Amino acid sequence: MAQVYLGLGSNLGNKEQNLHNTIQKIEKRIGKVVSLSAFYVTTPWGFISKNDFLNAVVCIDSPLQPLEILEETQKIEHQMGRMDKSTNGIYYDRPIDIDILLYGNLIVETEKLILPHPLMTQRLFVMQPLAEITPNMIHPVLGTTMREIYCSIKLL
Repeated sequence: MAQVYLGLGSNLGNKEQNLHNTIQKIEKRIGKVVSLSAFYVTTPWGFISKNDFLNAVVCIDSPLQPLEILEETQKIEHQMGRMDKSTNGIYYDRPIDIDILLYGNLIVETEKLILPHPLMTQRLFVMQPLAEITPNMIHPVLGTTMREIYCSIKLL
């Protein structure tokens, strides 16, 4: 079993219900939920939209390998109505977005998946809920805690 942290976001439809439905699907298909952050209202990152996001981070215990989790999260996104996957830095409104942030202390760099998530430390909407549920976890590449990373970017 690996402890996996997933970032969740929704800015279309009933955002809170979208997050709850996604968490249920994650628990059925990927692994048992160990902890869940509060839900945070945030402005879109990387694109302009009139729709704010509702974001959270969930920690799960999963028997799946990272690429299997990626496949399952993409299936859940599709089931929840997401049609366009963000590519080349172009982002869209979406009913759900699921990012694999961390898979234990594993460092992965493939064409399909990079872990830890390469942009997580730049995103307050990721670091705030992540630091809430695991403040003392050490980032496997940077060697600093999630709380320290969160505190450094919230001042920007």
